[in-house]
Amino acid sequence: MPKTLISYDFKKAPEEQVSKPHNRWHPDIPMAAWVKPGSEFRVECFDWTGGQINNDNSANDIRDVDLTKVHYLSGPYGVEGAEPGDLLVVDILDVGALPHSEWGFTGIFAKENGGGFLTEHYPDARKAVWDFHGLYASSRHIPHVRFAGTLHPGLIGCLPSADLLKTWNSREGALVETNPNRTPPLATLPYAPTALMGNMTGAAAKAAAAEGARTVPPREHGGNCDIKNLSRGSRVYFPVYQKGAGLSMGDIHFSQGDGEITFCGAIEMAGYIDIGVSLIKGGVKKYGITNPIFRPSPIDPRYNDYLIFEGISVDEQGKQYYLDAHVAYRRACLNAIEYMKKFGYTGEQAYAILGTAPVEGHISGIVDIPNACATLWLPTQIFDFDIRPNASGPVREVDGEVDLAATS
Repeated sequence: MPKTLISYDFKKAPEEQVSKPHNRWHPDIPMAAWVKPGSEFRVECFDWTGGQINNDNSANDIRDVDLTKVHYLSGPYGVEGAEPGDLLVVDILDVGALPHSEWGFTGIFAKENGGGFLTEHYPDARKAVWDFHGLYASSRHIPHVRFAGTLHPGLIGCLPSADLLKTWNSREGALVETNPNRTPPLATLPYAPTALMGNMTGAAAKAAAAEGARTVPPREHGGNCDIKNLSRGSRVYFPVYQKGAGLSMGDIHFSQGDGEITFCGAIEMAGYIDIGVSLIKGGVKKYGITNPIFRPSPIDPRYNDYLIFEGISVDEQGKQYYLDAHVAYRRACLNAIEYMKKFGYTGEQAYAILGTAPVEGHISGIVDIPNACATLWLPTQIFDFDIRPNASGPVREVDGEVDLAATS
């Protein structure tokens, strides 16, 4: 078993740890530990909210979660010899749940607190709690569904340079200025009061908190990409911007559908990640890298029967868009939800299934003006009944009294 470099007391908040995680990106965050190229090590991670969500039947915690505190990232881990322009090669050797925390959660966030991909249709907070059974997950809030997990870190990346941080804050600030009062906002900008800057202290930590980039989006360094295929057995090539690279990770998911459409759409969990690291010197220039690239796992669950739902660049009100893949994927998701509702699922339950189960999202056509075509692939084998169309029509399998946890 790889050595655990830093252990956490999960009965305490992230801010109370001896060696603290961080929830902002900044080049001056000190390394939590150093490793040599060729090393393998274990990383413990809080769930992305730092323990704000409970294993219960109320969505009050989803409604009230403080999104200025997320994500809590383990690290940064310095790799000896890494320099700007190198590629950091990261092998994700294993991902798992912690023995004291073999459960996870999915949230539909309230519109006023982040929302989700379909927030105009599902604006209220809801929660599903999932139990883990080895490789499989099931939920008391979503009956007749069971699937194998594709465990992966939703968030992993290297520290930015000072210039890259400045670029992020500048371009995201300019975007917010185009509609500063929008709900949810167009981007999440630096916010010092709840920033946790790892093991930085004093005036340095205060100054860094004022400009530290929020961890919400993916960026050039990786970050919150939420790619379900970055699972056990995958290899990622990260561009290095800082001496030592500064690899950080967290936001572990037991499973997720492509797009993580409910925003807190995966099965979120605390857990561990086993990591191996090596370097390709000067790899950024050698291979023309702007964003990370990766090789997928050879052991991800394989489903071989799908219902595939199409969507095109025409919104719910019938407005035509030009090759808009965002609108097309939204419509594919909505079409899948309407279909599942015919079998007795509520819209919220169907929405959560698309966020958590290993559904596949594809841009199937992007050249046939004016409509992009996006598809959502729903594996039929995750249901314990036949969800495929037939001449007899849908049989309603789901007890109408079972639904996601709501707020009180």
